[in-house]
Amino acid sequence: MPKGPQGQKRPADVISAAVKVMRVATGEEEDDREDQTPASAAAQLGKLGGAARARNMTPEQRAEQSRKAAAKRWKKA
Repeated sequence: MPKGPQGQKRPADVISAAVKVMRVATGEEEDDREDQTPASAAAQLGKLGGAARARNMTPEQRAEQSRKAAAKRWKKA
């Protein structure tokens, strides 16, 4: 059986997938996905830290940091 992005078991064919979705929706079967993986929990913390960092920076510092980040993102390999 194929695995989903977080390693959960998923049906390989369309009909089995539809039946699984129906069973989860009606409560017959428990969804095997977790609401929050350790990676998404870390992302939430990073999001809070980024907002706090932005609050403590001056507008000039934020603009400079944004320019550096954009240059890094668009840099050709």
